[in-house]
Amino acid sequence: MTVSKKYINRDLSWIEFNRRVLEEAEDPTTPLLERLQFLSIVSSNLDEFMSVRVAGLKDQLKAGFLKADFTGYTPHGLLKRVLKRTNQMVRKQYKDYRELMRSLAREGTVIAAWEDLSPEQMEVMTDYFQKIVYPVLTPMAVDSSRPFPLLHSKELYLAVVLKADPTDEKLKGQTFSAIVQVPSILLRTAGVPGRRNSRRATFLLLEDLIKQHIGQLFSGYTIEGAHAFRVTRNSDLALNEEGAEDLLQEIEKELRRRRRGFPVRLEVETGMHPDALDLLKDELEVTEDDIFEIEGPLDLTFLSKFASSLPNSEHLRYPPIDPVYPVEFEEEDQMMAVIRERDVLVYHPYESFEAVNDFIYEAAVDPDVMAIKMTLYRVNVNSALVKALAQAAESGKQVTVVVELKARFDEERNIAWARQLERAGCHVVYGLVGLKTHAKITLVVRREEGSLRRYVHVGTGNYNENTAKVYTDAGLFTCHPDIGTDASALFNEMTGYSTPHNWRAFAVAPVGLKPKLFDLIDREIGFAKAGKPARIVAKLNSLSNQSMIDKLYEASQAGVSIQLIIRGVCCLRPGVLGLSENVRVVSIVDRFLEHSRIMAFSGGGEEEVYISSADWMTRNLSRRVELLCPVYDPSIRQMLLNLLQMNLLDNVKARELASGGGYSRVAGGEEPLRSQFGASDIPLWKTVAIAAEEQG
Repeated sequence: MTVSKKYINRDLSWIEFNRRVLEEAEDPTTPLLERLQFLSIVSSNLDEFMSVRVAGLKDQLKAGFLKADFTGYTPHGLLKRVLKRTNQMVRKQYKDYRELMRSLAREGTVIAAWEDLSPEQMEVMTDYFQKIVYPVLTPMAVDSSRPFPLLHSKELYLAVVLKADPTDEKLKGQTFSAIVQVPSILLRTAGVPGRRNSRRATFLLLEDLIKQHIGQLFSGYTIEGAHAFRVTRNSDLALNEEGAEDLLQEIEKELRRRRRGFPVRLEVETGMHPDALDLLKDELEVTEDDIFEIEGPLDLTFLSKFASSLPNSEHLRYPPIDPVYPVEFEEEDQMMAVIRERDVLVYHPYESFEAVNDFIYEAAVDPDVMAIKMTLYRVNVNSALVKALAQAAESGKQVTVVVELKARFDEERNIAWARQLERAGCHVVYGLVGLKTHAKITLVVRREEGSLRRYVHVGTGNYNENTAKVYTDAGLFTCHPDIGTDASALFNEMTGYSTPHNWRAFAVAPVGLKPKLFDLIDREIGFAKAGKPARIVAKLNSLSNQSMIDKLYEASQAGVSIQLIIRGVCCLRPGVLGLSENVRVVSIVDRFLEHSRIMAFSGGGEEEVYISSADWMTRNLSRRVELLCPVYDPSIRQMLLNLLQMNLLDNVKARELASGGGYSRVAGGEEPLRSQFGASDIPLWKTVAIAAEEQG
């Protein structure tokens, strides 16, 4: 094969992933309001893709970069294909939106047009406009004395075309333009009082209400047209960390620059007035290829909040799942007493994130705890963890927090947490120059019987209790001495000038993680050549690093069985004769976002299992502080192996990657098996626990 045909392009693979999310919105077995949620996720995903990946391609073109990447695409050729495929996806998404709105209407809920309202309803909504909406609107005229305003990325606006009174001697019927922002502080959908004797729930989009009354903002003019539009700007940060005296201040400056990033996409309503469209094209300097004409409401991310807020609609949602508190910690009052006796695995969202909060809180109030060290990448609003860390620092404990300020789109929130922790007396470190700190680890140092014991939590996901309810992630509690020693060394490297450590348990990026993975794969290659069991199973979010893919190809050619569970991007082509015929790749898109990184290597018959914060992408392996941690406890190891096996056996929500780059649903099996719930809708954690118990 030519080099380019050996690999699937990363951006095209991402589009295929978002297409799988869209398929969940189209799946009639998915509850109706959850289908709306998936439509919202498609839009949110596409927003980030356009503002980062597409913006990056345009940056390359501006810089005159013409070289093809390892998949054979030049920036120009890739951009052309990406825009074509995303346009096709958006058209399909809005076709699905219209179908779902018809289904929702049959259930008694309607997002209505103004003309569909009764006179009484119009009167009530006009009153709502006058009292609530009108006071927060700001018309922005565009003329020689008032330049084109700065339009914020991903905010909704109306482009208004006005015509002056023809009897006005001065203006003589001239045409003018103005911009009105649809206020994001108000709900996008306004509830409309029902008609008499009707149980139908009616809503009106905020932009439709404003359009209907837009004349009040421009008295003396005739409204020729008012159409919604939305701009997506380049949102990638370009930091000069080495030249920055204060990283926090540098990021704050860069966030302000982000608001002025160059436009990469212009979304407009179908039928926009040509004068308004020409104005936007000229002022934003976008081409026809950058314009997405939308037949429906712009920015379907509003559907998430809308679907979540509808009352009396439980039958249109997934049945609720209440995370259980880990049974290991219910047997003792003190979590650390349990961890001294055995390692504990917590698997979210089936098991509660409260166990992590309680671990930090217990450490914060324990008089024998001397120090708490923690990495924070993405933290939720009103985080209990942050409050516990602040409490620990105020009580005199040594609290060190490595805050990643460069977590994309969470920069402002992380700056706020960093300042709050500093005020409480925590030592706040912003990581290493040029590297994002993506490892998820907590170290608690406790004085016990004249010596010190280290308690460690290592996770595959962020310390965020909100995402822990919708992401599948594993967290390991342990006081294994090798893991404790490595945890101390890792924090010393992140906060000081410590030289690279001779790791006992961990493998740490950017220096040691990739070589460790290569060593493990090479060992499997050796086992295969010696006729011993040789198998690799890896559960990841993404696989796009070329050298890692090449190493897996090498293992496949040596006879190693490789089974990959990769939710998102996968640049490896499986099933290619002579290259990857021993590789199988599946992707699971379901109710919860598959986020855990778990790897298993046969070890020639003595299986080894690891959890990690890292995907097998170039940025994770070479530009971030990432962590690979072994699982020593045999029962936990078996539980994770069972979990991987259930993912591989999924025949309900799994799709298998073909060598051509397309995905198709996995079929077969006498009984349907949905890995996120197991058989007969038993939650996965229960099924895994039962299987682990049966296997001893």
